[in-house]
Amino acid sequence: MMNSLATALSDFFFEYETPRQVLVRNKHIGVVCRLVQLAVLGYIVGWVFLYEKGYQSTGSAVSSVLTKMKGVGFTRVNGTERVWDVADYVFPEQVSAPSGSTEPRLRPDLRPRLLTVAKTNLGRQMTGKCVNETGTCEVFAWCPIEHDREIPNPPLLMSSENYTLFIKNSITFPQFQVFRSNLVEGIDNKYLKSCIYNEEKDRYCPIFRLGDIVKLANFEFSAIAREGGTIGIIISWECNLDLPIKYCRPEYQFHGLYRSVEEEESAKASVGYNFRYAKYYMEGGVEKRTLIKVFGIRLDITVRGEARKFDIIPTLTAIGSGVGIFGVATVVCDLVLLHVLPKKNLYKNMKFKYTVSQEEVSCFPESVLRTTSRKVQLVSFQKMS
Repeated sequence: MMNSLATALSDFFFEYETPRQVLVRNKHIGVVCRLVQLAVLGYIVGWVFLYEKGYQSTGSAVSSVLTKMKGVGFTRVNGTERVWDVADYVFPEQVSAPSGSTEPRLRPDLRPRLLTVAKTNLGRQMTGKCVNETGTCEVFAWCPIEHDREIPNPPLLMSSENYTLFIKNSITFPQFQVFRSNLVEGIDNKYLKSCIYNEEKDRYCPIFRLGDIVKLANFEFSAIAREGGTIGIIISWECNLDLPIKYCRPEYQFHGLYRSVEEEESAKASVGYNFRYAKYYMEGGVEKRTLIKVFGIRLDITVRGEARKFDIIPTLTAIGSGVGIFGVATVVCDLVLLHVLPKKNLYKNMKFKYTVSQEEVSCFPESVLRTTSRKVQLVSFQKMS
């Protein structure tokens, strides 16, 4: 027993096993093998390393956005002249998603008082008093009641097309300790005083003309200025940190959101973008307000970024997985060799070695063993003659 255990341990530690290989000289198998290996190599080099950058590790971004809109508008309504500046048409003030007013509607309201309105217009606080003969009810509301069915056409602030929006974006990749701003190399105070964003000439200028933003989002300014709308601005950072840091620069994209004001009338539902706000004041000891309904352009600014840099760990992982995939060529060739080619039985005998244990040999009849012995002797004699 001890000798058997010692022999087993000796065989385990001091012997090496290697798989049996068969060299098959067959043009068809050779071509199939090389084609599969070439496809695997193309996948590893082209897709894993070049396209997916499998030799690099990735890091996400943390960013902040500040905006500033500039421009002055002038209106004359019923003989009343008014100047509109940033404090009048930007809501809320200087945030990452400003709403620019292009169609303000002013309505001075008196103090709240009791009014009688039609029963079909009861969107006010009811007092419980109604007159069936006249079809009216008493409500408590600001006087006069707002009438918002008529939208001025053309819009009052068409001059807002020439307003400018300055976007300041700061971004950091904590994993690589990299800090960047959209005020990249070459953008200084002198340049900012004269540049306006242009896809071809000034693609890194952070100052945008409102009319250009609307156009790049595939909207017509005259239409969106009348009923309002929402535009998404995407600032995209795709940085390869194996290159000099100056090549880490933003790209700007513009997308029209929600429904377009150019849709068919039958398809329109809650088109555009609008909201109301009020300015309160005291006059003769009585509280009054000016109600303003704004049809504006809402700008939603989104920042997305990803940085990549060489890392030995993902590189070795990609190489290891690629080497493993090369085994596909062997599997494919074995399937063709053992199941498709005409001489598949011959190749099976070459590839696999069949053995019979002593117990299985003793189970054969003696006549079968003698016949097998004669065949072996005959074959040996023929080979020797």
